[in-house]
Amino acid sequence: MKIIAGLGNPGPKYAFTRHNAGFLLIDYISQKHGIAVDKLKFKSLMGQGMIAGEKVILLKPQTFMNLSGEAVAAALDFYKLTTDDLIVVYDDITIPTGRMRIRPKGSDGGHNGIKSIIYLTGSDEFDRIKLGCGAPRHEDFDMVDFVLSSFSDDEKKTLFKVIENASDALSLLIRGERREAQNKYNGLDLAPKTGDEKV
Repeated sequence: MKIIAGLGNPGPKYAFTRHNAGFLLIDYISQKHGIAVDKLKFKSLMGQGMIAGEKVILLKPQTFMNLSGEAVAAALDFYKLTTDDLIVVYDDITIPTGRMRIRPKGSDGGHNGIKSIIYLTGSDEFDRIKLGCGAPRHEDFDMVDFVLSSFSDDEKKTLFKVIENASDALSLLIRGERREAQNKYNGLDLAPKTGDEKV
């Protein structure tokens, strides 16, 4: 069994903000695999079903981002699983929109949701899919304002293409094929070309 946690903030006003990229992926795979994520448990909206031949629990923590670890730790404890059985999907503003990055472990990188998960599970060794959310292009910006800002229409189109790929990468991770997932998707850039590129 795998627990797949997509991070975000609950409520309609946050629905298409950068910080909710993880929720958007859970919504996508919920529809793709016919898994209703509508039960309230583990301080989360959750659902269970099968992906890639494996039983999975889909989680959308309702704790708000900074307390995501409370939901994830509760689910792991209930099912007597470890972080080896955990995959977390979340936004990363250091990666441009159009890219994603798959990692098996690492620090929180300044992401409060990941910080909470590492603190409450006692481990930073869990698979993660980071969805690029377009790093700010200037130094004088407010981090909170940026991550809670909405994607532009063009960015949404690009992000949803990345989410489709992330869904396929997720299936590879569930099957234990992390290296293949990294090789196939970590270098892929789906952002529209500007026309300025050298041929």
